[in-house]
Amino acid sequence: MTDAAALPGQPRGAVVSGPATERAVNVLAPNPSAMTLDGTNTWILSEPDSPLAVVVDPGPQDEAHLRRVIDTAERLGKRVALTLLTHGHPDHAEGAGRFAELTGTPVRALDPALRLGDEGLTAGKAVEVGGLELRVVPTPGHTADSLSFHLPADRAVLTGDTILGRGTTMVAHPDGRLGDYLDSLRRLRSLTVDDGVHTVLPGHGPVLEDAQGAVEYYLAHRATRLAQVETAVENGYRTAAEVVAHVYADVDRSLWPAAELSVRAQLEYLTEHGLI
Repeated sequence: MTDAAALPGQPRGAVVSGPATERAVNVLAPNPSAMTLDGTNTWILSEPDSPLAVVVDPGPQDEAHLRRVIDTAERLGKRVALTLLTHGHPDHAEGAGRFAELTGTPVRALDPALRLGDEGLTAGKAVEVGGLELRVVPTPGHTADSLSFHLPADRAVLTGDTILGRGTTMVAHPDGRLGDYLDSLRRLRSLTVDDGVHTVLPGHGPVLEDAQGAVEYYLAHRATRLAQVETAVENGYRTAAEVVAHVYADVDRSLWPAAELSVRAQLEYLTEHGLI
């Protein structure tokens, strides 16, 4: 068995519902798949002595899951006062409308189409509920509307799909842009260096204990893939499908359609930078 401490980001172990940090509790959604790993992590955040909580990413349109999130908060002595979205993919955001009905809360997101209420989310601004402070960190790339949330009191960052607890993230053309994604990873790295962030609370997969190690792994992985794609093009593999069959030959074929979208984003990046 591989020692978790030797894996990128030092994953904590099995993905379970329950406390992750002093202020963060996970409720795992029942939607596991090759793309969502163990399922979507729905995060309940609150100050220990506050009766108010923030929920990040209610998850899919699953009534039992949404009610389980509310029940979990109530067992902790909390009332959900606000819902936030890291991005608009259905496995994170589809249940937000129903969750808002159940809790009577506004939904705040970067994309106006996902909001319920007047307020959105602005990069660099803080969200404060019941003494809890979350800082909004723009992390586009996986999607154009992707955000992360810095939880300073726990030296943690909620990354949505920008950094996962296991494996790596897809940057899917055309909404996903690799240049933006690399900038986002560097922005997260600065949180680990300048702001002392050491814990990643991801949208899927286990909690990561070594945030800086996770970011460095992601940056190295992207550099390696880019070099492989560039070499493949130089060797005559021109279309995204041809590049996938060559570069991703060791990847499960069921994931090739997703890999093709990622390759399109990489080809776009290489073209924009005059590398192919």
